[in-house]
Amino acid sequence: MEAETRAALVVQPGEAGGASLSDGAFELLADGGAVSASRLTLKTGADGAPPHHHKLSHEAFYVLGGTMLFRLGDTLTTVGKGGLVVIPPGLPHVFGAADGEEADVFVVLSPGIERFGYFEKLAAISRGEAELDSLIPEQDRYDVHFENMSHWRSVT
Repeated sequence: MEAETRAALVVQPGEAGGASLSDGAFELLADGGAVSASRLTLKTGADGAPPHHHKLSHEAFYVLGGTMLFRLGDTLTTVGKGGLVVIPPGLPHVFGAADGEEADVFVVLSPGIERFGYFEKLAAISRGEAELDSLIPEQDRYDVHFENMSHWRSVT
C-alpha cells in the first residue's frame, strides 16, 4: 500500500493573486479544496459583496483592522479589530466597512470552492466594467446565491 501524499499550501508574501475594487482590493490567497481564503480591504464606508447566502459553505470573517458592518439575516452587527464572525450555510448576509471607517478583513470559506473567477468578476462589476446580472448564471458554480436586501445598512 502506497503512502498518501499530502502537501501543505504555502502562499508567501507577494504571491497571492489580486483584484482591485473601486473602493478597495481583494488579495486571493487560496482557491478551493478545504478552504477558499482571501483578504479584503475596503475604503471608508465601502460595501463588500452584494447581499447573498451560501448553500454549501460556512464563511468566516476575522477583522484585521478598522470596523466592519454585517447584516446577518435581519440583524445588524458592528465588529471591530480582532472580532470574528462565522456565518452558516443558508443565512443571508452582506457586509462592508462601517460608516466613517476603513476595514481590513481575512475571509475563509469552508469547504472551499473555486471562487477566484467570482472575485475577479465582482471586482470588474465594482469598477463599472461588468453588470451584476452577469453573475446570475454562475450562482451555483460559485455557491453565491444573491438576496434582495436593498438598503442593507438599516433594518426597518
